[in-house]
Amino acid sequence: MAYTLEEFCENTTRTLAGTPGAAGRDAVRQDLEKLLKDKDFVAKYCGPDAEPGIRTVYRCPETGYNVLVHVYEKGKKGPPHDHGDSWAIYGQAVGHTVMTIWKRLDGGDAKGKANLEQDKVFRLDPGMAGKFEPRDIHGIEISDGSKFVRMTGTDLNTIETLVFNASEGTVQPGNRL
Repeated sequence: MAYTLEEFCENTTRTLAGTPGAAGRDAVRQDLEKLLKDKDFVAKYCGPDAEPGIRTVYRCPETGYNVLVHVYEKGKKGPPHDHGDSWAIYGQAVGHTVMTIWKRLDGGDAKGKANLEQDKVFRLDPGMAGKFEPRDIHGIEISDGSKFVRMTGTDLNTIETLVFNASEGTVQPGNRL
């Protein structure tokens, strides 16, 4: 039975309103995995004719969450970053994405400085989704031809996010991808 983007968004809005916090977001992550297994959804938004780039396919007027589709022709590696006060869920549709989780070892008090340590690495393959809570630091390495759905708790262009350079021990405000 088909599971549409519209049904997914209706379920997500209900879930986030009724189950706040990490538990609700984990339920949304599981629903995103269900959506990514729907062949019609993947064909429509992440099929061979999908335009490269990032596009917002839904923004919830009630809770403010966003559903974005990322389509990449060439792979790339993004620096460690956070999503500020927003959560994020990445769901793989095509290709794979390697996620690296980082721990911040300093207190975050020195302006422009950050001491990071790699914590764990995992791979998202088609149909899999990973959840990141607010301020979780992560980096992504995208395979050639990768296509994925990224959900955020708000429009990231409206809040401060951080980008880290682990080898130089620096941090600055800004967008990652």
